[in-house]
Amino acid sequence: MSMRNIKLTLAYDGSHFHGWQVQPDKRTIQQQLETAIGKITGSPARVAGAGRTDTGVHALGQVASFKTASRIPVERFRPALQSQLPADISIRRAEEVPLEFHAGYAARWKQYRYVILNSEIAQPHLRNQVTRIVNPLDWRAMDESARLLVGTHDFRSFESQFPNKASSVRTVHWCRVHPSDTWGIWQPGVSWAKSAPERPPFLFLDIVADGFLYNMVRAIMGTLLKIGVGSWPRSAAREVLEAMDRRVAGPTAPPEGLYLMHVEYDHPFTGLDVPAAE
Repeated sequence: MSMRNIKLTLAYDGSHFHGWQVQPDKRTIQQQLETAIGKITGSPARVAGAGRTDTGVHALGQVASFKTASRIPVERFRPALQSQLPADISIRRAEEVPLEFHAGYAARWKQYRYVILNSEIAQPHLRNQVTRIVNPLDWRAMDESARLLVGTHDFRSFESQFPNKASSVRTVHWCRVHPSDTWGIWQPGVSWAKSAPERPPFLFLDIVADGFLYNMVRAIMGTLLKIGVGSWPRSAAREVLEAMDRRVAGPTAPPEGLYLMHVEYDHPFTGLDVPAAE
């Protein structure tokens, strides 16, 4: 029987998962998907993911693919899979794609977003969805520093457990920090504030690259937070990058503020629609 290749776009709350990748006796996204696919098709399938999100990290636009001999119509895959998945995973779309498509290898660029709640007052319902920073943050200094990371560089200073890839060179197309009036994470683009209050309630780090290293975004965020609270100068991001030493970068920021927003396969990156903050 001929094989088919199914592409899934999914969202999940990573709070109660041990990341994407299958691990013995651990609840993971990949494990849940593979179990669900086996139930509806009657055969095991190995699922490839676009990004191996860590424990506690979320996704709004994760992409996965798997091959199957099942004759289930493609329009039935989404509801059928959803019926076998827990409430903290949502299948947004199912498509049939060419057999050579691979969710990881075929990606042209990915977008991650890190969400900060900059407030002395906690919002309990967001405790697993944002990272709260009590001290006031200078988001303009953070944004100026973030822009210094755009380009093709060796990002080993922001890579945990170096080396864990064949190369630490990546091309960052976009790296910006901007205020937000609301917790508006839902779109791959931006939902930033058109005006910047003295202390905006939310800050977003949006970063787009051709690929990411282990803990890269969280290490960048940890470095920018040092700049935001005034402990480090605005030039620190560039200095950390050039040092090529993880020990000189900021700490790894917590996982709960991080989201995999979008994975692109067809179009080159042309920018995000950013309003001019006053």
